[in-house]
Amino acid sequence: MARPQMLKLPEVLEEIGMSRAAFYRMRARGQAPKLPNGQVRVSRADLDAWWESCTEHAA
Repeated sequence: MARPQMLKLPEVLEEIGMSRAAFYRMRARGQAPKLPNGQVRVSRADLDAWWESCTEHAA
């Protein structure tokens, strides 16, 4: 079984067009994708699910 793709924070920020400071503010409010084991990495599946939930709320 393949391991899930893990994205580094700069990759995530570039993809969603967000600054590091904004990401950490969202994270502090519990609104950012979950970071497994406290690492600054996000699984592709978690990022996609989070992004989908953001676009649903915006519609």
